[in-house]
Amino acid sequence: MRALLQRVSEASVSIDGDVVGRIGSGFVVLLGISGEDTDDDSDYLVTKTLNLRVFPDAEGKFDLSALDVGAELLVVSQFTLYADTRKGRRPSFTDAAPPEKASAMFDDVLERYRASGLKVETGRFQAHMQVSIENDGPVTIMLDSADRHRTRRG
Repeated sequence: MRALLQRVSEASVSIDGDVVGRIGSGFVVLLGISGEDTDDDSDYLVTKTLNLRVFPDAEGKFDLSALDVGAELLVVSQFTLYADTRKGRRPSFTDAAPPEKASAMFDDVLERYRASGLKVETGRFQAHMQVSIENDGPVTIMLDSADRHRTRRG
């Protein structure tokens, strides 16, 4: 499971000109689900997102988490995070989960985020959406649940 986190001052998602989700300060979470993902991947990614210390403290240092600051979350399904561009000019998305699995896991991740008590908004799964983001910093961080199995260097 992959999530591209963008710390934002505000963000919204629209479908056919209608705003279906809007947040203030927090994270836009672009969420990609692979065919290999399990509940353990969901646990890892949600826990990491909620506890990642990338919000500034009183001295302006990255020391506070989404939970610490009461961040709001706009979570948007993003299968293109599993694009494979190694061959040719058209990306392959064979590593992305099929829609049935991805939809169920996406809903599960939303419920896990909501269980934190933070405000959680979303778009609509498989819809063509326009996402408006006012990036704060900018701070953009990629999370990949597969990273938890990799050893750290040094």
